[in-house]
Amino acid sequence: MFYQVLKYIVLGPLLRLLFRPRVEGLEHVPRDGPLIIAGNHLSVSDHFVMPVILPRRITFLAKSEYFTGSGLRGRLTAAFFRGVGQIPVDRSGGRAAQAAFTSGLAVLRRGRVLGIYPEGTRSHDGRLYKGHTGVAALAIKAQAPVVPCAMIGTFEAQPTGRRLPRPLPITIRFGEPMEFSRYAGLEGEQTALRAVTDEVMYAILKLSEQEYVDMYARDAKARQQGRGLGRFRR
Repeated sequence: MFYQVLKYIVLGPLLRLLFRPRVEGLEHVPRDGPLIIAGNHLSVSDHFVMPVILPRRITFLAKSEYFTGSGLRGRLTAAFFRGVGQIPVDRSGGRAAQAAFTSGLAVLRRGRVLGIYPEGTRSHDGRLYKGHTGVAALAIKAQAPVVPCAMIGTFEAQPTGRRLPRPLPITIRFGEPMEFSRYAGLEGEQTALRAVTDEVMYAILKLSEQEYVDMYARDAKARQQGRGLGRFRR
C-alpha cells in the first residue's frame, strides 16, 4: 500500500513535474514473469524515477547504508526504503553478498521484477564502469531475462553530493530482453559470469552512450581520492 501511495499520489506526480521523463522502449519490459532490470547508476534519483515510470512493481537491491543513516534525513531515507520493500545489500562481500543473492533470487522466484545496478555504486563522474557479476549469477540461476536500462540526465540533475535535484528533463531507455539459457547450471563458473555481465554492460553502454571505463567504480573513486590526498600532502 505504501508503495502504491508513493507511486501514484506522492512521488509520482512530483517527479513527473520535476523531471518531465521521456520513456523509450517500455514495450520491451515483459508484463509478467520474473525479470531483472539492469541499469546504469548516475544518481540517487534513479531509485525514485524507475518505480514511477514502470507499470510493474520493482524491488531494488540497495546499499545497506540507505537503511542505517542517522539524523532526520537518515531516518526518513531508511523509512522510505523499508516501506517500499527494497533489499539492503552489505557490500563488504562474503556472506553478506550471499545474503543479497538469496534475497534477490527469492524476488525472481515469486515472478517479480528485480532492479540491479551492476556497477555496484553510483558513477562519480558520469561514465559507465565495469559491472560486478551478481547480475549474471541471478539471471542464470533464476533463468530470468535481463532488460538493460539507461538513465540519461539524472547525473546532471543530481550528481553525487547534491542533496536536492535540479528540475532538468531526463530520459529512461529500455533495451530488448536478454536471455541466457545457454549458460544454465554455470552460475558458479567465473568465466560464464563475466561473459554474461560484459554482455549486459555492453547493452547498457549502447543505450546510454556513456564513455566506458574498464575498472570498477569503487576502485576508480578510491584512486581519485588517493590522488587528491597526495596533492594535499605535497
